[in-house]
Amino acid sequence: MANSTQDRSSSRLGELLVREKLITPMQLRRALEEQRGSGGRIGHQLTKLGYLDENELTAFLAKQYGVPSINLNEFEIDPEVLRLVPREVATRHQVIPVNRTGNTLTVAMSDPSNIYAVDDLKFVTNMNIDVVVATDGSIMEALDRYYTSNVSFDDVMEGFQELEGESLEFTDDMEEDINVLDLEKSAGDAPVVKLVNLILLDAIRKNASDIHCEPYEKQLRIRYRIDGVLYEVMKPPFKLRHAITSRLKIMSNLDIAERRLPQDGRIKMKMGRGKEMDFRVSVLPTMWGEKVVLRLLDKSNLQLDMTKLGFEDQALVDFKEALHRPYGMILITGPTGSGKTTTLYSALSELNKTSVNVSTAEDPIEYNLFGINQVQMQEAIGLNFATALRAFLRQDPDIIMVGEIRDFETAEIAVKAALTGHLVLSTLHTNDAPSSVSRLLNMGIEPFLVASSVHLIGAQRLVRKLCPDCREPVPVPAQTLVEIGVPPEEAEEYTVLRGKGCRTCSNTGYRGRIAVFEIMPVGDEIREFILNGASTMEIKREAIRQGMKTLRMSALAKLKDGVTSLDEVVRATAPD
Repeated sequence: MANSTQDRSSSRLGELLVREKLITPMQLRRALEEQRGSGGRIGHQLTKLGYLDENELTAFLAKQYGVPSINLNEFEIDPEVLRLVPREVATRHQVIPVNRTGNTLTVAMSDPSNIYAVDDLKFVTNMNIDVVVATDGSIMEALDRYYTSNVSFDDVMEGFQELEGESLEFTDDMEEDINVLDLEKSAGDAPVVKLVNLILLDAIRKNASDIHCEPYEKQLRIRYRIDGVLYEVMKPPFKLRHAITSRLKIMSNLDIAERRLPQDGRIKMKMGRGKEMDFRVSVLPTMWGEKVVLRLLDKSNLQLDMTKLGFEDQALVDFKEALHRPYGMILITGPTGSGKTTTLYSALSELNKTSVNVSTAEDPIEYNLFGINQVQMQEAIGLNFATALRAFLRQDPDIIMVGEIRDFETAEIAVKAALTGHLVLSTLHTNDAPSSVSRLLNMGIEPFLVASSVHLIGAQRLVRKLCPDCREPVPVPAQTLVEIGVPPEEAEEYTVLRGKGCRTCSNTGYRGRIAVFEIMPVGDEIREFILNGASTMEIKREAIRQGMKTLRMSALAKLKDGVTSLDEVVRATAPD
């Protein structure tokens, strides 16, 4: 019932936006397809795809339905008001109660036309309902902030005191004699379950990308990677190291009796409001026990709009031009964790149409995309990138994405595919765009094949974005700017900002990340350089002469625009 009501609501809102010419019918169809694939509301899909600004949508809804709008980030809600609407009801309908006057309850919604939600709220609260409009994003943040369990790490730690006499504790000389049944029992103890759940939920709330659970000689440490930087969040009692590890293994269907070999698994967690969070789990035996790392994969946060990834204007034009060629190879390079996969997914999203056949070979598949045939590599049974590529070529492909070119065999097949009428996208691990040419040559690919198959090479890094709520100017000598690559004549034009730290950004001064790109189209001049055996430095100089912005130049442009800080520019990019 709720789903069909939401579908009708989405269709109605979409039709209104088309009628007002805020979006096109094609954009609405695309957003509805995304909604069917990943869930969520139509407004959220339209803003995620970049077809509509959140504030623009809110203003339209407020005007259309004649209701006021509200900025939930600037509004503190009374706990007594929150108790009037149960968490299940609030998350199901994506509503937040904000105020009570007598027998009238004011609630914030992103879609005031959802009569089903209003009727349900009237029934649950036995009150009159007034509606105000807020953005999808602010409602999601408010739901997380106000309705997430108030249990803290300290509260959970108190629960362990009650188990003090019965909790398992192992000494070094009995490590190999641990009873599996004891491990299962300790992993199932209520405080252990609560603690692990709290760690996972807290990481989601803080937008962490990874969780590290690390045993050392006399302590256990939990760290989160937030915006690319690791932060220590807690040190649970050392005696719980086996219980916590076993609990995570049980959740990810791993063998808790095997403690000598690495293991990989997956946890899927349902978050309410139709949202699912995947955790990719890796267990590694270390000197003092098993280290567990969990990678958080949230499809709803996957940025598929290329215009929001961080491309400079000309770089985006060059990238899109290469994407829309009928054949050839596009390479994205950078270290692990630099956002290459997100860039490739956004490119595939741009190309994904019913008229083309898209196949990908990935290791691992991080996000599933509707309309794209994704294949998970399994080295143990001989399914590697080269094998998958050969199979793709027998599947009538138009576009092929290879997770990574690691060896000559994969590179050779990819190059031949690019030369025989297919568009091939892949990644390499190199420091910058020009050095990718040398990497392919060193693998054994002939220079004439590289020159004729590769149409564009992009390198990227991720820099942290300054928190918009607490960024402030900071004095920086012009000479310092010149030393990191700012042209002397432009140094005076820079107003450098830093993040002071506030509640919104957990006092880090940063919130979110953005990519800096080095995009090198391979035109006739660069091809000549490759064929003539030019060095990486010579190719780089020619590319810069033709207008390529290096990673450092791109980062400095973000610094000038007040998007990132001086420290981030120096940390993430090397001098030219």
